[in-house]
Amino acid sequence: MSNIKRNEIMAFEPDWLTDIRVNKSATEARCATYGTRRAVKKDHQKAWLLHAIGNIDLTTLSGDDTADRVKRLCAKAKRPVRTETLKALGALDAKITTGAVCVYHHFVVTAVAALKGTGIPVAAVSTGFPHGLSPMETKLREIELSVEAGAKEIDIVISRHLVLAGDWQTLYDEIVAYRQACGEAHLKTILATGELGTLTNVAKASMVCMMAGADFIKTSTGKESVNATLPISLTMVRMIRDYHERTGFKIGYKPAGGISDAKTCLVYLSLMREELGKDWMQPELFRFGASSLLNDIERQLEHGVTGRYSASYRHPMA
Repeated sequence: MSNIKRNEIMAFEPDWLTDIRVNKSATEARCATYGTRRAVKKDHQKAWLLHAIGNIDLTTLSGDDTADRVKRLCAKAKRPVRTETLKALGALDAKITTGAVCVYHHFVVTAVAALKGTGIPVAAVSTGFPHGLSPMETKLREIELSVEAGAKEIDIVISRHLVLAGDWQTLYDEIVAYRQACGEAHLKTILATGELGTLTNVAKASMVCMMAGADFIKTSTGKESVNATLPISLTMVRMIRDYHERTGFKIGYKPAGGISDAKTCLVYLSLMREELGKDWMQPELFRFGASSLLNDIERQLEHGVTGRYSASYRHPMA
């Protein structure tokens, strides 16, 4: 992210929230056009899918995670596509890797060691993930420990009850504290949008997180019943555009949960290009929180080379 000027902690501006209103019907109508007339075809599709791999935060956040599973995931992050497929696509020298590997704090040291020398950052989920209901002192210490262990990105969860109560000042103060605890590590704020009630709440929470210094805003933990959706994503990226127009800072976006196939990821890339521009298609400003997505992308790329779909077990994640 070194080529992007990092967001700063801005003063809390409640007036920025006053006029935020999201027209749900209009948002849904706009989203219905993605993936239809904006479809990417043939060779362009292959290029976009190869590009999308670099946008993936390859993730394992299961209760039965082990060090060996994390090591295998890191191996996949370093070499996400079979060599013969890359050779057939003329991309053998492209040095394709995933954007990051995302794990619980317990496995940060394991992931950092497995990725040493690759330049692939480790992201750690923090602050009482996924519910965010731990004491504040515990949340801040968790961030500090993950940074000390080598995590370069910290994915925190916000306190949803503050959004539902409209307590924007307290939410701002909370995110500022998280940002300060991160130090040089980048802060990705998870809104858990499926639990915020309305798109207007999603928009306001997005703006507060950016004011408080977030480097990325992210939809979901992947543990909610509703995760990333196009209407939620459109709402959030338009807040990113608004914030950029107000401050000049470019904030990243990370949809997570439910994005498991190549077709859907192309729709999201199209949304980023059309709403924010080509800069926001790059890993520095756009990530997918996903695990099975890479599997389907690799199968689609192999189909483009051989004309056949391979069995999913030929592309293990971990």
